[in-house]
Amino acid sequence: MKISPLLQDKHPKLLGVRLLFVLICIATGTHSFQITTPFHSTPRWRHSDSKISIGHSPFSSSSSSSSSLSSSCSIKAKKNVDDEDTRHLVDDHHTTLDSSASVATTTTTTATSSHHSSRYGSLLQDIGLGDKNHGVQSLEYLPAKRIVSKNEVFCNRELKLENIRAIGFDMDYTIAQYKQPAFDKLAFDGAKEKLVNKLGYPLKLLDVEYDHTFWVRGLIIDTQRGNFLKIDRHKYVRVAYHGFTRISSRTRKDLYSRFFNQVPSFSEKQYVNMDTLFQFVDASLFASLIEMKDNDENEFLDFKTYEEIYRDVRECVDLCHRDGVIKDEVARNPEKYIVLDDDLVPMLQRFRDDGIKVFLLTNSHWEYTSVAMNYLYHQADVDAELKLKNEWTDLFDLIVVGSCKPAYLVDPYLNLFRCDPKDGSLRNTDGLFEIEALGVDGAKKFLSQGKIFQGGNWKHLTAMLEIEAGEEILYVGDHLYSDVLRSKRTLGWRSVFIMPELPEEMETFYRLKPLQKKINALRKLRDELSVYGDALRQTGHAEDDAEIETKLKILEQDDERIKVKLTAMAQEYHEAFHKIWGMMFQAGYQDSRLAYFVTNYACLYTSKATNLGLTSTKRAFRTNSGMLPHDSLLFDDDSSTFHI
Repeated sequence: MKISPLLQDKHPKLLGVRLLFVLICIATGTHSFQITTPFHSTPRWRHSDSKISIGHSPFSSSSSSSSSLSSSCSIKAKKNVDDEDTRHLVDDHHTTLDSSASVATTTTTTATSSHHSSRYGSLLQDIGLGDKNHGVQSLEYLPAKRIVSKNEVFCNRELKLENIRAIGFDMDYTIAQYKQPAFDKLAFDGAKEKLVNKLGYPLKLLDVEYDHTFWVRGLIIDTQRGNFLKIDRHKYVRVAYHGFTRISSRTRKDLYSRFFNQVPSFSEKQYVNMDTLFQFVDASLFASLIEMKDNDENEFLDFKTYEEIYRDVRECVDLCHRDGVIKDEVARNPEKYIVLDDDLVPMLQRFRDDGIKVFLLTNSHWEYTSVAMNYLYHQADVDAELKLKNEWTDLFDLIVVGSCKPAYLVDPYLNLFRCDPKDGSLRNTDGLFEIEALGVDGAKKFLSQGKIFQGGNWKHLTAMLEIEAGEEILYVGDHLYSDVLRSKRTLGWRSVFIMPELPEEMETFYRLKPLQKKINALRKLRDELSVYGDALRQTGHAEDDAEIETKLKILEQDDERIKVKLTAMAQEYHEAFHKIWGMMFQAGYQDSRLAYFVTNYACLYTSKATNLGLTSTKRAFRTNSGMLPHDSLLFDDDSSTFHI
């Protein structure tokens, strides 16, 4: 069913329309609609798996009316394809998945207070806040379980949005999401032709097809050896491939683990981090050429080192982003490559309406930025005359293209140029000196001459935004190093990491919770058996005590049996996420390198930028407390007790 856009308006006259809709539902005998809490509690319609939900804050009416309405209305609707892959998280006692939500929904149900008392009621009674008159009054508004959506914004470091004065966005794979593998194939095919026709690589390369499914974010490319690595947070290599060929465990350890007084940091020049989806193209071409060099008789490749091959690949892929191979095709058929997002324009408008300055900071140059943003703004490929108006620029207080991140964030001497939106031509500025020379309100006067720039550095940005403290800037980007780590470590900006792959990872995690619990339990069992065996050895000499020796042999046999089962179960678990590389955030039983950097440098992370627009600017994000092993053991009442 298609709902009129009129019903999405915030005009108070629509209250009667909504009430009429409710009465119709009651009259027809339908029931059960969901009540959601989007940005500013603004009512909105959204499709779900088998129904349409009207969004509204449960705090806007009494709980009794909310409950009765929630159990009395529903409408059958066409299933929204965007919601099909929604499956979510972890704590069985406090959370459940929402298989349809386009926001982090709070579903009001007819649940009695007993549902809530099982979660927080006893706690509030214990600390004296359970009284109906003087205790916590809003508990009844909560659902029986928290609904976790694929569009949830997750928090690593506490952040209050009301303390943020400016929010900045990268464009590629952040504001502009791309359709895979169509978009990547533009760079892949373009780079193939350049490698063959300009650099003399084998014609066979032109027959290679792009397969983005072989790769995951967070890998490391060893350009010197032609290897692809997945490492854990301790820099131990868990999985390694040479080209498309798996490296054996022994060879992997010989190459990356068995050093005397020399442990690789993986920050050396030969290592390249796959921190963005753009790098899947580089990895695919490099791996294909490694296979040709190793297996084919080709004199050209025989005289090339792996490192030289990688440099050639990087140069050709980079050239595709600059010479029109990508830009021109996307400009001709934007609908084939760019994903539209209905929530983008409303989000940016709401931020500005709430007094937050909004800026765009992208490495893409003006010509391509204009193409992508016009398509996202108009939701269609409009005519040339309308494109030239660049109405989308009204969504931003400041626009910086061709920024050359990460240099933009670390080099205070880069020059700032004005960019003419009509033709992309550049004009010199005196940057900070010019702003200062304009006197009072120098930044406003400087921007009144034009707010579109190319290049420059972070000092220009903060001066034009009139912001001094880095913690007042929130930057949203998809590149773990250039967008998140650099802005956080160097400038103290708050950061949001965008991971389009996150919903699929969440869905698999949720589906495999039973298997994960078995794996965790077996690992605990092995540990307890090991502790018991060690205690036996301390009681005397096993070789002199037949009973102890027998027990130790039994323990050894049991441990081996458990290990065999555990290995098979762990392999099944990891392959469910990705057949080759496993879970993105885990390597073996440890956090992966990707998880380590996301945890340490991304204040928030989510699947797409517009998820921020599903929260109000008063939202406070809070973290869950992490535990070290000693706390974790003591906290587990089911498996451990403390011996004083």
